[in-house]
Amino acid sequence: MFTRLTAASTLVPRSLVRGSAPVSRLQLLRIANAASPVTSTSPRGIQQRCASSVAQPAVASPLTSCAAASPPHFQETSNRNVPSGDSKKKTLVLLGTGWGSTTILKNIDTLRYNVVVVSPRNYFLFTPLLPSCTVGTTESRSIMEPIRHIVGRRGKAMRFYEAECKDIDVAKKELKIEYNSNLVEGTNINATANIKYDYLVVGVGGTYNTFGTPGVEKYACFLKEMGDASKIRRRLKDTIEKASFDNISAEERSRLLNIVVVGGGPTGVEFAGELHDLITEDLSRWVPELSKQIKITLIEALPNVLPSFGKKLVIYTEAMFKKCGISLRTSTKVHEVKEKTLVVSDADGTQSEIPYGTIVWAAGISAREFAHTLRSKMPGVQTSTRGLIIDDYLRVKGTDAIWALGDCTVSKNAPLAQVASQQGKWLSKTLNKLAKDGESSSVAGGTAFAQLDQKVKPFVYSSNGSLAYIGGEKAIAELPFFNKQIMAGGPLASLFWKSYCLWELSSVRSSLSVATDWAKRALFGRTMSVD
Repeated sequence: MFTRLTAASTLVPRSLVRGSAPVSRLQLLRIANAASPVTSTSPRGIQQRCASSVAQPAVASPLTSCAAASPPHFQETSNRNVPSGDSKKKTLVLLGTGWGSTTILKNIDTLRYNVVVVSPRNYFLFTPLLPSCTVGTTESRSIMEPIRHIVGRRGKAMRFYEAECKDIDVAKKELKIEYNSNLVEGTNINATANIKYDYLVVGVGGTYNTFGTPGVEKYACFLKEMGDASKIRRRLKDTIEKASFDNISAEERSRLLNIVVVGGGPTGVEFAGELHDLITEDLSRWVPELSKQIKITLIEALPNVLPSFGKKLVIYTEAMFKKCGISLRTSTKVHEVKEKTLVVSDADGTQSEIPYGTIVWAAGISAREFAHTLRSKMPGVQTSTRGLIIDDYLRVKGTDAIWALGDCTVSKNAPLAQVASQQGKWLSKTLNKLAKDGESSSVAGGTAFAQLDQKVKPFVYSSNGSLAYIGGEKAIAELPFFNKQIMAGGPLASLFWKSYCLWELSSVRSSLSVATDWAKRALFGRTMSVD
């Protein structure tokens, strides 16, 4: 799928003191209240994380103390290492639960490795359908698959920590992870732990790239995570409801109903297409007068949208957008985003301001913070500010026993979901081979990691084609066929796109959920209800 990647068991322990009896939900609340008096005892964010469905060796909690801090917070901290399990097996730590890491989890031999996963989210997100969640075509939970479900169905064992990796000691092969959560309103739990590793795979993914444009982070919505989709959905609902009031001026109503999308890649194009469907199929029935005034403006700095697709498909997409009333402004650069307008310049340098009610920033991608943290450990080797430099074997240059894949890397491959997925499949096979060969995989006193090029073939990306939904039950497809590229656009391509999504979803449950969402939308329309 031509879509950017965009990349649990909580660290709150079963017992707050090592070796003590498990602490119940009620006891945890009492501890929180004792540490910090609060006016409300209603739980906010307390989640009972179920243990893995696979039998695992007992592991002592990494959190061994609970100390009261200044109200209204208390902290749990520990400098102890997280036990890694069977000492006879090497410990493999995966950072992230995106396309690459999840593919590794599906294929790694957990009988040969102690597998530990660290990620701030405890699910895999099917990003190709993320734009459709912004308008209610697909419900959010339909494309969120819990990591434990993915692993448990395959009879594998792993340790999972819903936490963020904050630092790394490359020499000691040790990670520092941190977990933050609100137990009750106004009360925080902060937990830290250290994890030892033998092999580390960095698949933390990427985040949005503002290119240093002033005002973007303050006023724009992004489209990388499920929280972003929910925010856009809420913003659209709010602007439409506000525009329905009679006591606002026509100029203000026109501003509110102008939705600007910055970025003409697959994410921006698909979001514009989904938004057009919402307007023509649902808002035209709910708020017919307002729906006629809603405008969609797509801004792209390059001369055309979808630069990675063939010219014929680009022309077809632009023609369809023009027919649907979507305004395209190519060769247009955004200089600043203000509270109600954005400053742009055309190809000839002429500057102008575009009023907006909602702005969605879908331009560019950059590596996350941990990639830069790791990069800073090797300043003489890791010289790119875009992410981690890797070789053809996905090894992070300047390190020992660290691989990286997906959007956080700098390589000859594009930051695509199918690239990360293929990298994950190649790396899982390589890791299984290293474990199977054991000591025989290293020769002349070297390490198996350093001599990997003598044991396996390098990773080579093989394109499975590119797909993008453009609205109006139409899509475009560019598929390899022997040594040629087959290009198609229209309803049949849309049917192929939907079939591919259902096939690629991580479980039968997810496929049925998405198919049900599509059926409900066809029968009853979308719903824009949000909390």
